Amino acid sequence: MIELLLIYGGIGLGILTITWIVGKCRKASLYDTLKPRLDTLDTYSHDLDQKKQKLDRQEEAVLLLAKQKATGFPWLADAYADFYHLEDLQAAEDLKTKSHPAYKAAESVLQAGARRKVAERKARLIEYQIKYYESLFPWLTDFKSEDVEDEFIRIAVVPAEDNGNEDPAQHWLTLEEYRRLPNSEKYELALDRYWTKKKTKWEIGRDYERYIGYLYEKDGHTVRYQGIIEGFDDLGRDLIVKRGNATQIVQCKNWSQEKTIHEKHIFQLYGTLIAYRYDHPSEAATARFVTSTRLSDRARGFAKLIGVEVDDGLRLARYPCIKCHISKQTGEKIYHLPFDQQYDHTIIETGKGEYYLETVREAERRSFRRAFRYRGPKE
Repeated sequence: MIELLLIYGGIGLGILTITWIVGKCRKASLYDTLKPRLDTLDTYSHDLDQKKQKLDRQEEAVLLLAKQKATGFPWLADAYADFYHLEDLQAAEDLKTKSHPAYKAAESVLQAGARRKVAERKARLIEYQIKYYESLFPWLTDFKSEDVEDEFIRIAVVPAEDNGNEDPAQHWLTLEEYRRLPNSEKYELALDRYWTKKKTKWEIGRDYERYIGYLYEKDGHTVRYQGIIEGFDDLGRDLIVKRGNATQIVQCKNWSQEKTIHEKHIFQLYGTLIAYRYDHPSEAATARFVTSTRLSDRARGFAKLIGVEVDDGLRLARYPCIKCHISKQTGEKIYHLPFDQQYDHTIIETGKGEYYLETVREAERRSFRRAFRYRGPKE
């Protein structure tokens, strides 16, 4: 009996031992399974904590923007710059703390972030200045509809006729045409291409001002092309037209037919008229608004009320554009093509034997020579 109990006891002990071992193995296996998940969870937790800190910093930056908005543009610009700089700092930190750190890349991000912060601040300051200027001079908003490239041409590009030895007529001709054709023929061809070539909006606007000026000049007025010569410094005075003691300030708008002239444009012209009257009290100055499109009823009503003459629906047309001028110093007869250096500075006085002609051949037949001073390449 005792022997039997010992046998059963040994078997029971063995089963317990096996059960304990199996339990240990199961726990080890479960640990091996859960450990990567726990590590991943820790990583997620760390990432969430980092993102929360980032969001907290962003919230702080946004609150700073709101708080400083009324303080002044420089503070607001600094806040925007700091806001974006925080993102760059976070990106650099992420590169340093990832499983395979990229210290060189992190340093590049930090350097780029510093440059971006400076650029962002400058950009914001410029943006606010533009908005401020637009609030003072509403007509500046008109340029938002223009091509940026065109405005760069208007502001910064030196005209071809100012390029020293190069004849501006070459711009419209092939090298072979320029070398082979007689002067009258190649200048005529260049002029024809000047008219038929597709132009930028600014170039079309310039031609429109010249066309309106031509209509005045052929009627005996003296015209200064203020808009073309002065650019943005024209103060809204595209043309200053004189005859005797009478002066007319003319603004020209060559816009597409779907656009409408609003009252702000009339107010801007009237403002520059008042400034001109103040600076020239002895002149009887009036204002005229000329456009290829139409005015709103409100703009037309205001123009009538404040005495601004309006001429709308006047489209650009090809006209005799060769200026035939007689030098007051030498009496020499000179003709100017639209791309020549002194074209817009040359005033045509029809009462003194000066006029506009349509063809180069006709100008040369009347003993006018071309104004361009090109004398060939230097030896």
